[in-house]
Amino acid sequence: MSTPALVARSLKKRYRRAEALVDCSFSIPAGSITALVGPNGAGKSTLMSIVAGLLAPDDGDVLVSGEPVGVGSDRSQLSFLAQSKPLYGRFTVAEMLRAGRSLNRTWDDAYAQRLITAAAVPMGATVRTLSGGQRTRVALALALARRPAVLVLDEPVADLDPIARQDVQQSIREEAAVTGTTVIISSHVVSELDQLCDRLLLLTSGRLRLSGPVAELIDGHRLVDADETGDAEVVGPVDVGPSARVLVRGTGDGEKPTLEDLTVAHLRRDVAMTGKVSS
Repeated sequence: MSTPALVARSLKKRYRRAEALVDCSFSIPAGSITALVGPNGAGKSTLMSIVAGLLAPDDGDVLVSGEPVGVGSDRSQLSFLAQSKPLYGRFTVAEMLRAGRSLNRTWDDAYAQRLITAAAVPMGATVRTLSGGQRTRVALALALARRPAVLVLDEPVADLDPIARQDVQQSIREEAAVTGTTVIISSHVVSELDQLCDRLLLLTSGRLRLSGPVAELIDGHRLVDADETGDAEVVGPVDVGPSARVLVRGTGDGEKPTLEDLTVAHLRRDVAMTGKVSS
């Protein structure tokens, strides 16, 4: 049995007034693309920071390819692209690539150049003159050119137009398929992850509510009319109004949900159980 690309074991993190993560455990195989979904305040940023070795958990640990990862440890197998996409505004694109080459022993310069050229970003342009989409493509090239085993992306396409979003998503898909890179991608736009991701981590109130292959999770649920649930376990509504539908557990009658249906119903269930409103 092959070693999972990423394993989180009983992660816990508490800030002054609240628990950000509670007994968070999961395992992700190599080459998969995992959607990390949850409302604001669910603990997604905390989880990504711990996985990337930028934040220490209060308890639990993270393994990448069987090796522990943490603050101060070797993180050469990891790349983390934050939502802010931090780049040096006064550097040219070429200078950013040179910095990447100098700072990373696993750097693939030919690959970085190829990604920038394919995105039609001028090498001589300074970062501060680039459009939001161009900055995203440069930041993604820097993350990918490290040739990481695990790539963590926080809202990577939030500032892109529809065509650029499709291009970036295709780059991510190809990277996972060709190199075996394992990707974790956080986004609030779940519909965009439906055709991209093959696994799901649904995080609410610091706890993992769903974890596993998307196909299996979808197969284990059905959409039915609100008045036709029978004896099935009701998860929650996916829409409101006179023709409201609800998500139930099971494989019987009903329509297969989409990834968005699945996450919305479970998020509504969490709101009903905890009284916390998603933001």
